[in-house]
Amino acid sequence: MRLLLIAAAFAFASCNRTPTAVSDLATERQRMVQVQLMPRGVHDERVLGAMAKVPREEFVPPEVRAASYTDQPLPIGYGQTISQPYMVAFMTEQLRPSAKDRVLEIGTGSGYQAAILADLVAEVYSIEIVEPLAKNAEVTLQRLGYKNVHIKTGDGYKGWPEFAPFDAIIVTCAPERVPQPLTDQLKEGGRMIIPVGPTGVQQLYLLQKRNGQLLQSAVELVRFVPMTGQAEKQ
Repeated sequence: MRLLLIAAAFAFASCNRTPTAVSDLATERQRMVQVQLMPRGVHDERVLGAMAKVPREEFVPPEVRAASYTDQPLPIGYGQTISQPYMVAFMTEQLRPSAKDRVLEIGTGSGYQAAILADLVAEVYSIEIVEPLAKNAEVTLQRLGYKNVHIKTGDGYKGWPEFAPFDAIIVTCAPERVPQPLTDQLKEGGRMIIPVGPTGVQQLYLLQKRNGQLLQSAVELVRFVPMTGQAEKQ
């Protein structure tokens, strides 16, 4: 298994750099799909289409905008990162999203993963514990015209019971064990993709609910920021 450094910090010098043109970023977005995603096994046409469409540059700080389509995570402030494009596509594909699905996302971050999901499913419910990030993501998504993404500031460990059950759950921060509230809020037959483990290297799991039980498949070794809030007390 290859180690994916999802939470690595990335410094980008931009003092004397000419801003990257929108047309250039659009070209880089298409190249990202061709070079970073397809050769690594991401083949779902709907997922590839969403990755080719959603402007990642709108979800990163201005100082790293020119690096929007590089094969690495980027800092978004408050000790958080936006995952590398491959990991976003890979985790999305693992969920096997359908047009009728209602999906819960834990860890809104910049809102980029929510935007990708919004192109693929009926409704996205996303929770972010860092209030400024939640507000920024909501503003960005509204500005870009996403009407099927619902964001709230809160502790993702607890999920969003008011709108449960969910067809799928995607977790973009790592608890040391799978939160029971998320298991409870997953629909029978639903899928959950989640990194689990202590700070450092974690195991990415794909969980499927069958007869009230979770069937667990180890997918990949990853490195995500830790889940905070209630998860730290468990």
